[in-house]
Parts: sequence; C-alpha cells; structure tokens
Amino acid sequence: MSDTDATFNFLISMIYTQLFNLLCEKADDHYGGRLPVHVRCLIDEAANIGQIPNLEKLMATIRSREISAMLVLQATSQLKAIYKDNADTIIGNCDSQIFLGGSEQTTLKDLNATLGKETIDMYNTGETRGTTQSYNMNYQKLGKDLMSVDELAVMDGGKCIIQVRGVRPFLSDKYDLTQHPKYRLTADFDKKNWFDIEKFLKSRKNFILKPDDKYKVIKSTEN
Repeated sequence: MSDTDATFNFLISMIYTQLFNLLCEKADDHYGGRLPVHVRCLIDEAANIGQIPNLEKLMATIRSREISAMLVLQATSQLKAIYKDNADTIIGNCDSQIFLGGSEQTTLKDLNATLGKETIDMYNTGETRGTTQSYNMNYQKLGKDLMSVDELAVMDGGKCIIQVRGVRPFLSDKYDLTQHPKYRLTADFDKKNWFDIEKFLKSRKNFILKPDDKYKVIKSTEN
C-alpha cells in the first residue's frame, strides 16, 4: 500500500482483523487454545496503515494463543493520535520496547519517566579567609535522571534503549545487519536480490490451468 495515499488503508485494517480472528479460531478449535507454531506479526509503519479495530483488546488476548504483534512507530504520539485513550493500553500490553532514537518530546518524556533516577553524591566545600581562617565541607546524596530528555534526544545513533518486562531498561549497541549470516541474500548486498513483483506475477500466469489443458495427477504416499 502507498504510504502517502490513505485511500485504501481500510483494506489493511480488514486484512489484519481477519488474520487475528482466523488465527485465534484455529488456536481455540484445533489446538486447545495455543498454536503449535508461534506467529509473530511485524507491523511496520503501524501509524500509517490506518486503525486496526479493537487492537487494544487483541494485544491482551492474542499472546495467550502464541500470537504476538510488533508495532513499529516513529513516535509514541502517532499511536495516541490514532487510538486516543486506548494507546496507553496497547503500550501496556507490550512486554518489550526498543527505543532506536528520536526527538519527539512525548516519546522522550515517557522514556525519561520510565528510566527513573540514579543516586549521585554531591560535595560542597567552603573556605573563609580573615583573621581566623575556617573551612567546611557538606556531603549530600541527590537523585538525578538516569538520562534527561536532552540526553535522550542526542543519543548516539549506534545505540538503543531496550525495556523488557521484569528487567531494568538498559543501553545496548544496535545490531550490525551486515554481520547477519543471511545478509548476502538481501538487496542491500546485491541489487540482483531485489524482489520484482511484476516479474513474479507475470511468471505465475504461465502456470494457470485452462479448461482445455491436459494434466496428470500423481498421488503420493507418506512413509
């Protein structure tokens, strides 16, 4: 779908609704409530594909059936603009969050509050000179934001912040895609790997059976 023309976004919403409904019915009716193979939906540009109906409820119920959804957003404000008050419910049902960097203030403030504070030691010293010289030192423990909003905004592009349920947020290096064992199969490595949808659809036309075509059916048996 076009990421600049929202005319047919409703089709994507229908597809996702049908997808989740069929998977949940399959899990309940055939596998006792849990799919035998985990299904992970990578929903890129989640804010630009239109609203998925009842997403706040789906996020809470599909994971018990071995289904999960990964929402990729540019900023938290995008989610709140589409799902309004339900945005916090959707975020709350995500066990893991990864911040790759950005400058949107709502996202930075939410992350700043989540990171919490650290304890720092502060020493104040004073010296008085005169007929009688005096010296004093004051020691205090203070709380400081682990990372302030301005520090988050200028975070190193090679770093990311990962939040996992039950674990304190931590700073990590971003994965180097060029080190992936399958990187050589991507279009970034070689333009010949680029998927040409028109060429693919054209090749499929040669395999469409016509009413007057003759074919042979071979029955195979499993050992």
